[in-house]
Amino acid sequence: MGRKTFDRRDFCAALGRCAAACATGSALALLDRPASAAVGNVSNVVGKYWHTVASGETKCDICPRSCTIKPGERGFCGVRENQGGRYISKVYGKPCVVYVDPMAKGPFFHFLPNTKTVALGTAGCNLDCGFCQSYTFAQARPEQTDNKDLPPESLVAQAKQYGLPTITFTYAEPLQCIEYLIDTCKVAHAQGIRVLMHTAAFANPEPFADLCHAVDGINIDLKGFTEEFYTQVTGGHLAPVLNALETARASGKHLEVTWLTIPGYNDSTSMVSTACKWIVSKLGADTPIHFSRFFPKYKMQQVPPTPITTLEEVRGAAYKAGIRYAYVGNVPGHGGESTYCPKCNAMLVQHVGYQSITYQYLNRKSGKCTACGLKIPGVWR
Repeated sequence: MGRKTFDRRDFCAALGRCAAACATGSALALLDRPASAAVGNVSNVVGKYWHTVASGETKCDICPRSCTIKPGERGFCGVRENQGGRYISKVYGKPCVVYVDPMAKGPFFHFLPNTKTVALGTAGCNLDCGFCQSYTFAQARPEQTDNKDLPPESLVAQAKQYGLPTITFTYAEPLQCIEYLIDTCKVAHAQGIRVLMHTAAFANPEPFADLCHAVDGINIDLKGFTEEFYTQVTGGHLAPVLNALETARASGKHLEVTWLTIPGYNDSTSMVSTACKWIVSKLGADTPIHFSRFFPKYKMQQVPPTPITTLEEVRGAAYKAGIRYAYVGNVPGHGGESTYCPKCNAMLVQHVGYQSITYQYLNRKSGKCTACGLKIPGVWR
């Protein structure tokens, strides 16, 4: 149930990994790093979404694992600890990665796509995906990563300093720092800054509904569309993710979906077609979906990168299933990166990687295609 307690051996191993933990990703520029950034810099903030069960044990209510934690131990995610019968967050205001990223890297293609955002993440995750792109810190304890002192007020102040309109919780699972995220939303909204999250959404209904209520935009990883895939490859389950997708849609907040396309695992057009028909039925045909290219990582070093032809095939299957906005991701310069009008096929927003994003036949003020007048869902200004 729980990962083993952080011990001396873990700490010694951390010394050799901490530098890599903050180097993951291809962000544009690191924000100013507070002087107190250091391995072992953790928080001791009483979390929410837990209750006491017996003999001082706590049960976590954040995700379907429902970890029962004895005093002095932690749950599966490794970032929450039972301290004397109280469940403590070790990552509140302690991100280990903080960058200025292109918004489109999110990927958020229908939410201010030509702007930049403060993108951040903490240690820990409640899944163990074999293909994890951020495993150096997502699969680590917060004592093993180089954490910054960046409480909500300081985080928002940095966004204001850099003139950035948004903050995005990404890289690792935002559920693991749910209190930090929600408090950041309160401070950010008071300053006119929007907050988004990219999540795997393996969550219980109540905390996830609270997250949806707090943020302005959501990108959810739909990692596959069978229970077998989820249990064998991610260590999670499909049903809670589907429920979370419906919760996100019902919240009225901006929603996009990402499907990391892994050769031999979730790249069949039949699986993608089934998933997209579900999306059209439950979330709506206007829900953007990103078919991202896989590159070998973590436990899947033996799996080759996704062929571009495969990405084109699954994108075509999505369109046939009724999806109106389907994208090819992680292939800079591919035509499938750009946004097209589903009515007249005019290019609305041209993407060439993350660095060149220009509005073409889209009126940002009205959100309409200037060629045919169709209203395009999204936040454009």
